[in-house]
Amino acid sequence: MGDGNIRYEADGKVGVVTLDRPAKLNALTMEMRLALETELQRADEDAATSVIVLCGEGRSFCVGFDVAGHAGKEAAWRSDPLKYHARLTTSLRCLMTPWTLRKPVIASVQGHALGGGCELALICDLTIAADDAVFGEPEILFSQVGPGLIMPFIVGLKRARELIYFGDKVDAKRALELGMVNRVVPREELRTATKRYANRLALIAPEALAAAKLAINRGAEGGGLRSALAAGLDVVAPLYATKTEVGREFDEIRSRAGLKAALKWRQAQFED
Repeated sequence: MGDGNIRYEADGKVGVVTLDRPAKLNALTMEMRLALETELQRADEDAATSVIVLCGEGRSFCVGFDVAGHAGKEAAWRSDPLKYHARLTTSLRCLMTPWTLRKPVIASVQGHALGGGCELALICDLTIAADDAVFGEPEILFSQVGPGLIMPFIVGLKRARELIYFGDKVDAKRALELGMVNRVVPREELRTATKRYANRLALIAPEALAAAKLAINRGAEGGGLRSALAAGLDVVAPLYATKTEVGREFDEIRSRAGLKAALKWRQAQFED
């Protein structure tokens, strides 16, 4: 089941939702974000399962939102702060889906987990990462800031500031030290380790899991998590419609030579 780029299937008591756009490293189009929300909700409603695994097909979990096709036909909403805010509000709602479900969601991460992909992995209840996984929020390098500012709640303000301000990436070992992931396993063992981890969690009574998740989430929300995410979105949304000097040059290179060339140009400026 699924829309083609998002699949859902049940494996015993574990529901598995898969991002299936490996040729694009599972970059999320708006259609995929909406389909992800739908398939996760379908997994939550499946009475045969009590745990959900979210994984990505291919060599990467998810490189974030698809920005390769945002020029030209979508220029109208890109230059309108109110329309961009509405679009980002929808995107954040989709990314937050794991948080809103009754069942716990385990992110199984290999390769890249960047931008929206990093936020998605952090929003999941638990994260098991392959030793080749790389996490980060690089949006600021091209004058944007991810709409789901969950990182401060996971790693603390100081570390979140450093990662978000510089757009730096961290490997799986460092992510474990920062509390961004729960476990790190060899890449070749990720699938079996995730299945074993999920099956063990599925031994817990689903009623107890749902209650534990709701209690933890309510505590975090009582501490301001939801309000902080909404306030953060209100602040960063206008930035997406703002034309900065760096942003203009990045877009010009992307239009002329492609996204890879634009990213290479920007990364080269930070090399020692």
